[in-house]
Amino acid sequence: MVEADSERAKAEELQLMKGGRETVLIAEDDKEVMSFSREVLERYGYRVIEAVDGEDAVEKFADHEHTIDMLLLDVVMPKKNGREVLEVIRKLRPDVKALFISGYAPGSIHNKGILEEGIHYVSKPISIEGLLRRVREVLDQKAG
Repeated sequence: MVEADSERAKAEELQLMKGGRETVLIAEDDKEVMSFSREVLERYGYRVIEAVDGEDAVEKFADHEHTIDMLLLDVVMPKKNGREVLEVIRKLRPDVKALFISGYAPGSIHNKGILEEGIHYVSKPISIEGLLRRVREVLDQKAG
């Protein structure tokens, strides 16, 4: 009974989760993570553009520069890591918002110099609620 109540509460919370109409470029080399992220975001109203590696992300951004509202970047991926992708893209559009995602521990990523302190970051695996909440927080954050 408690489990059913918990599942019902979780379903109600998801119904209340705020989605959006923005476009998110997802750069992720793990097909399962890409599929999960795309399905969740699209279910909640976001438009998604997929990139399979760092170079693909830069190319897709250049093709859709004025319609992309946010980047969801895997920290470690082929051809360019997430930080390198963001550096290139910020030369095109310095105000673009970004959220990094990784299966590595945050400390090890910072120690390797891949991410800076204060960057938006989530760990894999991530729940539906966690993904939606963090995407919305980053999108709603004021520039500055």
